[in-house]
Amino acid sequence: MSDADALDAYSRTVSAVARTVTPHVASVRLPRGGGSAVVFDDGYLLTNAHVVGHDRDGTATFTDGTESGFRVVGADPLSDLAVLRVRGEVPEPARLGDADRLVVGQLVVAIGSPLGFSGSVTAGVVSALGRAIPVRQGRTGRVIEDVIQTDAALNPGNSGGALADSSGRVVGVNTAVAGFGLGLAVPVNSTTRRIIDTLLVEGRVRRAYLGVVGVPTPLPDEVAERTGQDAGLRVVEVVAGGPADRAGLHSGDLVLTVARSPVSDAQGIQRQLFAEVIATRLPVTVLRNGAMVDVFATPTELVG
Repeated sequence: MSDADALDAYSRTVSAVARTVTPHVASVRLPRGGGSAVVFDDGYLLTNAHVVGHDRDGTATFTDGTESGFRVVGADPLSDLAVLRVRGEVPEPARLGDADRLVVGQLVVAIGSPLGFSGSVTAGVVSALGRAIPVRQGRTGRVIEDVIQTDAALNPGNSGGALADSSGRVVGVNTAVAGFGLGLAVPVNSTTRRIIDTLLVEGRVRRAYLGVVGVPTPLPDEVAERTGQDAGLRVVEVVAGGPADRAGLHSGDLVLTVARSPVSDAQGIQRQLFAEVIATRLPVTVLRNGAMVDVFATPTELVG
């Protein structure tokens, strides 16, 4: 294939994605700001929590000129996701994909309303996966894990818009501009779908809290062979007086499983820390001084 043919194929792909996804993306205006949002269910939009802030109502405008009011159903600042309920007709939902299937170098297309220009399209590649964004809710700090990094150009107003793959499936919600040529998006995957479902039903997300900070660490060969895992989470800090501290977890422990589910990074722990495990004894298996040890931690509710 010649360079001209390759560029033509690239252009056709981006154009097809734009035609598919743009009708499902809205420009949203609120009393104290605005951004973008994407239709993900009948009558519901998905956007960023930082786009809605503390506002409860606003207006969504689609690229065909349709304008509808909406109310904020729920927002979760610690994942930077929010759900809006539209009062009126909206396009059909966009197709959602699975960001866990993305690979570095894959084509992605960002669609939103940068600087108020609705229906704007940019394209690029997945620059990196597994990035993290530090966020705060009140005095509580957290890291949004597994964030997608892309070189698709993002500007103020893109936040809340769609990041789509070459098949037109929404795989991320554009969330921030970290610097020139660097964009970030919250992934659409099983964890964020769970957050979205909780926002739809309860309007907020209750989380459990263990009180550990860790880094992914490869397992020794003999442990990897025995467990079938390649990595665990090395504990670098245990919050004094927290559930992990009371359970006897120590700095230097290598966490292998939480609630019998394998853990290889912080996301592996966070997947377990939703409302249903608050005040429940969770088995935590760690590698300590060459031996596998079980401790039992009882998470408390994370409060801001």
